[in-house]
Amino acid sequence: MRLGTYVLTADMPETDRLWATITAWWKAIEVLLVTGVTNARTEAAHPGIKQIKRTGRGYRNPDNYRARILLASAARTAA
Repeated sequence: MRLGTYVLTADMPETDRLWATITAWWKAIEVLLVTGVTNARTEAAHPGIKQIKRTGRGYRNPDNYRARILLASAARTAA
């Protein structure tokens, strides 16, 4: 039996919600299963960028802000 059949047979709100989530995200799930590629590196960089923004106390020049992010990123990848 397929998962959708089990969901219909169970007739529970939890399984209905799970099935709705799986069908909504199926393309992304399939890409992960086939290629093994995720956006984990991008997500891991966000806290560091937010910390730079916090310590900068409001960069007025976007070029300086970008340079700080690139410098921190280069230091992380070189270490």
